[in-house]
Amino acid sequence: MEFAPFAEFGNPQIDEILKNHYLPNTQHTVLSLVTQRQQQNDVLGLTLKLPAGYQVNSEADFEQLHNSLASDLEKAGIRELNLHFVTQKASGSQQQQSQMNLPPVIDAQVAAQANSALTRAELPPVTNAQAQSAVQHQTAHAEAGGSEAVQREDQLTSKRPAPPTQSQLQAHPRIKHVIVVASGKGGVGKSTTTVNLALALQQTGAKVGVLDADIYGPSVPTMLGTAGKTPLIENEQFIPLEAFGMAVLSIGNLTGDDNTPVVWRGPKATGALMQLFNQTAWPDLDYLLIDMPPGTGDIQLTLAQRIPVTGAVIVTTPQHVALMDAQKGIELFNKVNIPVLGVVENMSTHVCSNCGHTDEIFGTGGGDKLSATYQVPLLGRLPLNASIRQNADQGTPSVIAKDSANDNVASQYKDIALAMLVQLAKLPTRKRDNNRIL
Repeated sequence: MEFAPFAEFGNPQIDEILKNHYLPNTQHTVLSLVTQRQQQNDVLGLTLKLPAGYQVNSEADFEQLHNSLASDLEKAGIRELNLHFVTQKASGSQQQQSQMNLPPVIDAQVAAQANSALTRAELPPVTNAQAQSAVQHQTAHAEAGGSEAVQREDQLTSKRPAPPTQSQLQAHPRIKHVIVVASGKGGVGKSTTTVNLALALQQTGAKVGVLDADIYGPSVPTMLGTAGKTPLIENEQFIPLEAFGMAVLSIGNLTGDDNTPVVWRGPKATGALMQLFNQTAWPDLDYLLIDMPPGTGDIQLTLAQRIPVTGAVIVTTPQHVALMDAQKGIELFNKVNIPVLGVVENMSTHVCSNCGHTDEIFGTGGGDKLSATYQVPLLGRLPLNASIRQNADQGTPSVIAKDSANDNVASQYKDIALAMLVQLAKLPTRKRDNNRIL
């Protein structure tokens, strides 16, 4: 299939034929009016843009033009011709006159049911369907007080509750702060940052939990060494798994293995998220970190409307493409009134393990630019380090890995955690509902 302005696919033989045919009652050649061409084998489709104010005197003119073109194009190997006409908007009286001369729109089904030949004068005028619908809706209310169906629709619309805002949500009775770690884009190290940040917070003496909200691509079980483990169920509630002293739960712990895909539509995925949050016997926690999936879709909106979130941490790389998606994530949290605690610039620099040379593979200054644009702090920068990946794959994140190579990386995660706590302390305390039934 070829689809492009006709001039880009010039065929000398076809061009010559189109030059020799004119739009009825004008000096415009058909070739000069062609804006698009679609050709597949021996079928040719042409879109013609009619001159501004062009008046259609008779449908027979277009039919004659089509037949004449089709006859000549058949000699060039075209056995089927489809013509499409696009009118240009005219101004003032010229536009009104042009519309008056357009052929009427005929409903073939209605005409067939009438079982009689309709003359042009008997055909209904062409109207704006959207405007007509609005007028009919208002007329129905004015003349008869609204039909029963319309009244029922209005009642349902008026009774439909508006989604709650973050300020209307009360805190979980056993969780002081819910912190989401998001990126807007996959592959920037969000899950790795989540588990290391959680462990860094734990080392401050806080009670920490991790909820993996990435329903379609859960990776927290692998990073925290809980892959293959299934939570117990007591009193119709999940008992979270334990990893390095933290309460942890993921959809990956419920599917049985790492190879089973979660093939769910949006409503079922968001339902799973709410079930993991509400139907889990979370212990008393100072912080619950939620590893968010990439994007700004159903799960993000459901979380914003139904889970009391204290703040969000945005993970990005210095790369321009990653920053574009990170901006969308920040915009989403701003719209749903979730404070952005700060930005973490991951994979900021790479230090060669042989010579010590520093290379900024993904660019530089991205985190600073994002921080300045949205007036949020840059919590810290993390290097592109092979040991971070290796430790996460082995289920022992860098913050608790027992090797000297990670001492510097672990301290960087701890600095980011402390910087986040500083921002968290500036936020008002959310009212907790101690009588909430989960």
